[in-house]
Amino acid sequence: MSQSIKSKLIRLKKALHHHSLCYHLKDSPEISDAEYDFLMQELLNIEKKNPNLITIDSPSQRVGSPELNKFNKTIHEIEMLSLENVFNEQGLNRFNNRFRDKFLSVENYCCEPKIDGLAVSLLYKDGILIQGSTRGNGKVGENITENVRTISEIPLRLNGNNWPYRLEVRGEVFMKKSGFKKLNEDAVQQGKKIFINARNAASGSLRQLDSRITANRPLSFYVYGVGVIEGRRLSNSHYQRFFQLKEWGLPICSEVRLINSLVSVKAYYQDILYRRKNLSYEIDGIVIKIDNIKLQEKLGNIARSPRWAIAYKFPAQEKVTLLIDIEFKVSRIGTITPIAKLEPVFVGGVMIKSATLHNINEIIRLKIKIGDTVVIRRAGDVIPQIVSVVFECRTNKEKDIEFPVFCPICDSKLEHLEGGAICCTAGLACYAQREELLKHFVSRKAMNIYGLGGTLIAKLVNKEIIKNPADLFKLSKEIITSLDNMGEKSAINIITAIEKSKKTSLIRFIYALGIRKVGEGTARILVKNFFTLEKIQVASNEMLLKVPGIGSAIASSIVVFFAQNENQQVIKELIKLGVTWPEVELQTDNKLKLKKINKQLVVITGFFYNCSRKKIIYALEKHGMLVKHTISKKTDILFVGQSPSSNKLIKARKLGIQIKTEQDLLKIIQFNNFSD
Repeated sequence: MSQSIKSKLIRLKKALHHHSLCYHLKDSPEISDAEYDFLMQELLNIEKKNPNLITIDSPSQRVGSPELNKFNKTIHEIEMLSLENVFNEQGLNRFNNRFRDKFLSVENYCCEPKIDGLAVSLLYKDGILIQGSTRGNGKVGENITENVRTISEIPLRLNGNNWPYRLEVRGEVFMKKSGFKKLNEDAVQQGKKIFINARNAASGSLRQLDSRITANRPLSFYVYGVGVIEGRRLSNSHYQRFFQLKEWGLPICSEVRLINSLVSVKAYYQDILYRRKNLSYEIDGIVIKIDNIKLQEKLGNIARSPRWAIAYKFPAQEKVTLLIDIEFKVSRIGTITPIAKLEPVFVGGVMIKSATLHNINEIIRLKIKIGDTVVIRRAGDVIPQIVSVVFECRTNKEKDIEFPVFCPICDSKLEHLEGGAICCTAGLACYAQREELLKHFVSRKAMNIYGLGGTLIAKLVNKEIIKNPADLFKLSKEIITSLDNMGEKSAINIITAIEKSKKTSLIRFIYALGIRKVGEGTARILVKNFFTLEKIQVASNEMLLKVPGIGSAIASSIVVFFAQNENQQVIKELIKLGVTWPEVELQTDNKLKLKKINKQLVVITGFFYNCSRKKIIYALEKHGMLVKHTISKKTDILFVGQSPSSNKLIKARKLGIQIKTEQDLLKIIQFNNFSD
């Protein structure tokens, strides 16, 4: 192969990278589209004849690649956090008071529009894009490298040469209003399904297994921050970092501002809200960040959100529509919820056909009638709700809403509770509750019976094969295979899962029973304070009210549940059929007997393969340790998983804190015998 071909290829790549940068980042193209296409065709011709010269940073790699079977998982070295939302100035002031309470001085804020898209992570090594991934659950995402390569605004190679050796860039992939409109117009012409809103269109486009489809979608990208940085220091100003990233060819939003007071932040919010319709992309608020990076690190995080940043959301969009009817829905815990059936209307890019009215008091407060013209909004741009009635539109043909006296499903008499709620107390005897209670019983956080999904539960209930949770443990392979679309292999897997689920924990069992108002947290409190099922079953209202975290409504629900003979019979049958859990031993002082380690202060960092962080924290606390989020002089042990925080490691070594591995952790908390 001649040297001239290689040289020409290098020149073409360099030229195409340069002109792409001019077009997408600087908004000042130096050549026409036709000239750019000519250069690209030259590149494609050379690479077609010399496939061994194709590199991952070549502009030709934006066309997409053949379909994948599935997305592989990626582990975020630094967790991708989500933002806490505030909806008014009071919320914004509370955010600002965090720093006053800690006697910290905030000089500047970095503000930007909150673009309605999909958060992604881009990893560059030696200036070349080597990985793209979704946020996922913050710790583990999906590898969408081939798809992000197709987005023309994302550089395959960083500009210049002074970037870090490894640089993780985080940003938002979105679809501009014009691109979204054109995409749906094309879909209509081709007889295809249209997208409801630009966010769904962007998310669906980015998660195509065939990246050639992604390449044909009008996706855009803006940077909002960084993750991993190795080999070079960046500015200590969040705002200045944006311009460093821009120098390297990464696109930033032109509305990013450095603001020096909370008053000016509020003015920025009002300005963006006023200009919202004129922006080329959809937004639902602004993002406010402390500009000083060192102060960001000092403030740290709250669970899955940073303390140093919030999303200040815009008021929910409102529309007027017609209330056609009211339906009363029975939940798995028996609560009767009035659902407003509406004349379909688009609110915030989503078609709304129904909205919850919560309870009788809400209907009375709104003075609402069937046939009314009502104002609808999406609370937090998510949950549809009726705001008010347009009384001026009344015609005197509207009908009063009749509240049910008997359960619409089982005809049992309804109980009126405090706060305007109505409840069917029939429990498992109520068909609606039966199906939902059984779905809850088999769910992952309850008995965790894999394979018994909602569709199969519905079939079993409809055929009256199962009427209560105990019936699940009487299922056989023959019964399951007699159902539609159920093969022998699936039936065997389900029976195996049912048998496996018999060994559970008391916390899971209590939660699985579906007692009204008793969630995971309350189930944990009950076990922690009463230790055995027998003591929980006979606990009086007065005894329950003495337990921190249990109020009158929860106490009443527990007493009512265990007072019903049918519930007691189901529990006895479950135990008779082999459902068991480890006994909790008691000491003379009525405290849990644990392997205490003198209340050691511990911190965990990184990703652990054998168990979730939530379970690890619970297990450590169960063994008498106090788990903290930050390293201090008082910290005794730092447990380190995969991809740990370098800051925590450095600080731990500096303070002489004992550092232990995941294997050490497993030995201490003995996961083989641990269940929550």
